Amino acid sequence: MYNPQPEIQAGRVPGKAPTERDVLADERIGNEQIRELLRSFGLRTSLIRLKVIDALHAADRNGRSIGVRGVHAQLEQLDIPLSFLSVREVLKRLCSEGVIQLGSDKCYSLDPQARAVLERTPVR
Repeated sequence: MYNPQPEIQAGRVPGKAPTERDVLADERIGNEQIRELLRSFGLRTSLIRLKVIDALHAADRNGRSIGVRGVHAQLEQLDIPLSFLSVREVLKRLCSEGVIQLGSDKCYSLDPQARAVLERTPVR
């Protein structure tokens, strides 16, 4: 039987335009894909790694790379309480493991191999 009620997405009010936060959340990739990425590089999963990689992937899809301040600001915008130092240390570790790359402009971007893992279609 057809249900005429509008489908309500988590945290959204029907009939209201989506906020910037809603749009950012919709662009995010699934945690399972990031977990697969971390496993493929031999790293354990942590909340901060999930969030940092997610922020870098969102920037990558928009054709840009971002620095430590940009990643931290993006996480703050999503109300994710991580310190600047924690974000910086995670970026350094991901860089040393080859998951991300540091450009000459001090901005980070996903390694092509990492990008390929994240862009695989998830199996359901």
